[in-house]
Amino acid sequence: MRVAVFTEPHRGASYDDQLRFARLAEESGYDGFFRADHYQAMGDEAALPGPTDAWLTLAALARETSRIRLGTLVTSATFRLPGPLAIMVAQVDQMSGGRIELGIGAGWYAREHLSYGIPFPGTSERFDRLAEQLEVITGLWGTPSGESFSYAGDHYRLTDAPALPKPVQAPGPPVIVGGRGVKRTPELAARHADEFNVPFTSVEQTSEAYERAREASERVDRAACGRPPLVLSAGIVVAIGRTDAEARRRAAPLHAKSALPPEAQVVGSPEQLVDRIGEFTEIGTERVHLRLIDLTDLDHLELIAAEVLPRLKETR
Repeated sequence: MRVAVFTEPHRGASYDDQLRFARLAEESGYDGFFRADHYQAMGDEAALPGPTDAWLTLAALARETSRIRLGTLVTSATFRLPGPLAIMVAQVDQMSGGRIELGIGAGWYAREHLSYGIPFPGTSERFDRLAEQLEVITGLWGTPSGESFSYAGDHYRLTDAPALPKPVQAPGPPVIVGGRGVKRTPELAARHADEFNVPFTSVEQTSEAYERAREASERVDRAACGRPPLVLSAGIVVAIGRTDAEARRRAAPLHAKSALPPEAQVVGSPEQLVDRIGEFTEIGTERVHLRLIDLTDLDHLELIAAEVLPRLKETR
């Protein structure tokens, strides 16, 4: 089981907060540091000092870390055009020495689009655009050096793109697609992704989503294309403490009004988190992304590293 941390800087975190958190995660033995791609908090709080751009942040972290995997959960396809995004991610992959992962989704939070003047089409069109973005991005990365890439879709058209720069990882950084959608999400993951992520829901619902992804993989015949099975991952909302009071204090922000859907949480002791990760292991989960709310709470990160990560190694 690989364990990454997932952070939400739009709740209120500076670049320096993220740097301290990512460096400590690396030093403490976590597999990855992932961050959301949002430009606005989802409640009524001020969320000072304001948003930080996901890929600008990851580019800087790429130069200030050395081992930990870095990526997004998830980049919104509404925020960036696929050609420039492919260039951006490839460059950050070079800057990191090949440690970048691209989580990408259709986008869903209408309020931040309205606030910052970003077009926000309907759900069907957003998924159509996501599908084309996945084809463009992976197509650009996979084009042999010296050759050009062209694409004609309903939403994006590329003509003789030089398909540069190339990422360090070949044919490109791992692509993560996920969500709770029952039709298009598993289909897109099966066709284009390396990892299928189910965010912050119950073990039972996660297992059902995994089955849909496996069925979609059979329909598109990944094996015949020479592609390995999807890595199956899950997100877990975490508020762990040495005492019940400490865990409740860390869980307090989870009770604030938010645009997020209801989420399963682990609030309690390190042993409870070990048990929950064990339940996810039993349904085929290979990686967990632990969502930690407060990026200034370095003790939370250290507690999990000291009391949970060693226990997971013991059960391998």
